[in-house]
Amino acid sequence: MAEQVKTEIYDERAILVGVATQQVSEQKAKEYLDELAFLAETAGAYPQKIFMQKLVQPNSNTYVGPGKIEEIRNYIIDHEEDEESSIHLVIFDDELSPKQLRNIEKELGVKILDRTTLILDIFAMRAQTAHAKTQVELAQCRYLLPRLTRMWTHLDRQKGGIGMRGTGETQIEADRRIILNRISLLKEELKEIDKQKSTQRKNRGKMVRVALVGYTNVGKSTIMNMLAKSEVFAENKLFATLDTTVRKVTVENLPFLLSDTVGFIRKLPHDLVESFKSTLDEVREADLLVHVVDVSNPTFEDQIAVVEKTLSEINKEEKPTMLVFNKIDAFTYVEKAEDDLTPIKRENYSLEDLKKMWMAKMNNCNCIFISAKDKSNLEDFKKQLYDKVKEIHIQRYPYNDFLYQKFDEGELGE
Repeated sequence: MAEQVKTEIYDERAILVGVATQQVSEQKAKEYLDELAFLAETAGAYPQKIFMQKLVQPNSNTYVGPGKIEEIRNYIIDHEEDEESSIHLVIFDDELSPKQLRNIEKELGVKILDRTTLILDIFAMRAQTAHAKTQVELAQCRYLLPRLTRMWTHLDRQKGGIGMRGTGETQIEADRRIILNRISLLKEELKEIDKQKSTQRKNRGKMVRVALVGYTNVGKSTIMNMLAKSEVFAENKLFATLDTTVRKVTVENLPFLLSDTVGFIRKLPHDLVESFKSTLDEVREADLLVHVVDVSNPTFEDQIAVVEKTLSEINKEEKPTMLVFNKIDAFTYVEKAEDDLTPIKRENYSLEDLKKMWMAKMNNCNCIFISAKDKSNLEDFKKQLYDKVKEIHIQRYPYNDFLYQKFDEGELGE
């Protein structure tokens, strides 16, 4: 990680901690930590140092072993006098149990976050509409409920026992009731919002619905803006889009509804998936899925697997899917001399090279390579999308088949 980064734009400095286990290889653990660093930056923290340890499984008391915890603590102490490099928080790459959180806080003496808390914080920061805010708060309450005990450690001095149970226990139980009541209220609010959303979807009529799906930060919102000529918020950060946006799009003579959905990520918190199921109704009710992939990301195969797994959890029904490999602008084709025998590097592949590679045969060859940023291969993408939507439309309205044939032959205007 480059130390030359302008750290003044970040609110806090962080240490990142991960483990490589029998189930998670060292290479995979490094990839997870790279993603955790991106999450930290998105939340406004500067990832100053990474610690990783090889273990059979995470330590049940402190996630990493006692020696590694001491190493992290010494690093924090060594930098606490320097205001420019002092550590404000430590972020762990997996969800921590209440016991682990309590023990680690006691050992390190700084703010402790896990991957789940960090993602929830980013979602809370990104949420704009009442729907998204309610869903995020519900996920936060569900996550907080079993962890209430660690919030009241300042009351540990008040011992229990008959007649001496103290305010510590009373306060925890009171808070538990408050959160349970809040969860019930939020669920009711979501039911009402879901009814409104369902009515909105019914009012859209029988138009073909297309949903953009994919890993977070692969360019779905940029594609949405390109096709719908809209201004959906898009930037190079994780979870730029939380609220599903639906726009009417017309390609040639054919109108359809296009929706931009929240991106997926590895280790997405279960409570968040549960809370956002209503947002993902657009995916369930779509006639066609456009699965966008960042082909420039070295781990794009894993990202495809994460998206497919999440989609199968959301909706058991298989839907027609178009696989779109985006960000080919990240590849800079350099023409080689005939006598140059050095192998072509990955970043120097041309569009024709990409089309010949194994991923072009994925999804029964229903693939296309584009750059939404510089609009490369855009016309081919629109043509394929038009053909897919037209096929679904004709199945729904078979009497329009004759009109489409005449239009394609140039005998009819728009």
